[in-house]
Amino acid sequence: MARKKAGQPSKTLTYATPALDKGLDILELLARQPGGLTKSEMARQLSRTVSEIFRMLLCLERRGYIAQLADDRYSLTLKLFQMVQEHPPTERLIVDALPVMQRLAHETLQSCHLGVLEGAQVVILAQTNAPLNIGFYVKLGSSVDLMEAASGYVILAHQDEEHRARTLAEWTRSSGKKPPSDLDLHLRRIRKAGHEKSASYLVKGVVNISFPVLNHQGSAIAALTIPYIQYSEAAVSAEQVIEFLRKAAAEITAAIAGPELRSIGSAI
Repeated sequence: MARKKAGQPSKTLTYATPALDKGLDILELLARQPGGLTKSEMARQLSRTVSEIFRMLLCLERRGYIAQLADDRYSLTLKLFQMVQEHPPTERLIVDALPVMQRLAHETLQSCHLGVLEGAQVVILAQTNAPLNIGFYVKLGSSVDLMEAASGYVILAHQDEEHRARTLAEWTRSSGKKPPSDLDLHLRRIRKAGHEKSASYLVKGVVNISFPVLNHQGSAIAALTIPYIQYSEAAVSAEQVIEFLRKAAAEITAAIAGPELRSIGSAI
């Protein structure tokens, strides 16, 4: 390897990994296509030939990342989601959160979900249904643009400045948009209130109430959210739901952050 001369600017080394790039391109493409794609459709969208991706498809299918459907389309399996859940920090978060979420659903008669940021998306990591015959819930494993989710704003509001800047840069890169002009004001209001309560950006008649779940540094790693719906005979008011949700988020924070943040968690 050539040694850098004194005074010579350093360069970032890049190494070509065409096979890995092709495999990742296929996974990222199929992640955006819930109905799956045929070999020729993938080749066309990736600007490659069918022969270029054929061996990649065989490998990914053999390893269990994709599966071939009855109509010759390929679709993602749940393996990637299972891998995320098995990641130790994520697994611990789910294990600690689920019992609290199940109790919360029974206390409020509402569904609830736990969302985390993955790039510029909020991904639903855990979800519990309301103990009723009817209700509204968010699908486990689904994702939504962070700017279209109360969870996204709550996590942003409770990130440190460095993490928030990186998150917004990734959102700008992936969406091609600029953050809302009133974003800083919106996030300050959330921090002051300690939570977000707003009409759903995607579903009329649903009010999202969301609280942060904090790590040991006091930064949000997740958001616990209830998509509140008003029943004709409401047994639990929105104000009561807020208090139940506040205590549940504080309990999960205390479980994962340790004793040094329990006083902060109780004030969420």
